[in-house]
Amino acid sequence: MNHTKTFMLLAAMTALFGAVGYLVGGVGGMMIAFVVAIGLNVFSYWNSDQIVLRSYRAKPAEDYRNNAKVAAYLEDVRRLAERAGLPEPKICVIEMDQPNAFATGRNPENAAVVATTGLLNMLNRDEIAGVMAHELAHVKNRDTLTMTVTATIAGAIGLLANFAMFFGGGRDRGGLIAGIAIAILAPIAASIVQMAISRAREYEADREGAKILGDPEPLARALAKISGQAELMPDRNTEANQSMAHLFIVNPLAGQKGDNLFSTHPATQNRIEALMDLKGQVSGAYQPADVAEPETVTSPWAKAREARRKGPWG
Repeated sequence: MNHTKTFMLLAAMTALFGAVGYLVGGVGGMMIAFVVAIGLNVFSYWNSDQIVLRSYRAKPAEDYRNNAKVAAYLEDVRRLAERAGLPEPKICVIEMDQPNAFATGRNPENAAVVATTGLLNMLNRDEIAGVMAHELAHVKNRDTLTMTVTATIAGAIGLLANFAMFFGGGRDRGGLIAGIAIAILAPIAASIVQMAISRAREYEADREGAKILGDPEPLARALAKISGQAELMPDRNTEANQSMAHLFIVNPLAGQKGDNLFSTHPATQNRIEALMDLKGQVSGAYQPADVAEPETVTSPWAKAREARRKGPWG
């Protein structure tokens, strides 16, 4: 159902693009904007993993030497990727208090999964495994490709809307008033469709993640724990670049109480209910290896930074 919904939403966005393009500049104007938007998004697509990882200063999980909880995280992601039939992704950690996670990369061979230190510290091991199964489901479903296509069309609509503001939409297609209306309404409509696609992919990743893990309950418990934490632990980096918000497993910007038009994520309670409906429909629950879990994950460079602040005399 979610795959069908995604296809229908993409078709709607494509139709919106064609309509706006014709109103602004006929077929010629539509094609010019489309070519420019494709060029910008192809660059983003091929470099998306590096752009996002560098933006958040993500570090390879292997850098957190001698930390049993990160060792468990590494072990579980590798084994879950094998269960999902995926190549091993890059496994990274972001030093962020907000509990969250995301996946990025243009395809399974170039994928990366990321957990924040806040998530690793807050959740139990089986809950972390549930979150990472969800992220691996995004990789398996090639959701990064879907969202890149969506962003391409949305970007093209934004460019056309700007043309409409400056050129008035063409005399035979409504003039200045039509141009202003297009400039205001078209990007809003594109954003609504883009957000609806993002929500559909989250539901699908929850379902596929439960299948990978063999049990929907750990992910449901994890979502209940981390939901709404953005309000308590806002992240400056994401607030400054809100276009990355849809990547995360829960909204990193602000709590949303429903599946409203302007929410990039479904309501958490809706997701939990959908997951629990899968109870008994999946089997072969993942059994993690016996790796001890410390209470917290700290930066491997924290002690060195503290020593520099104190100086040689304490």
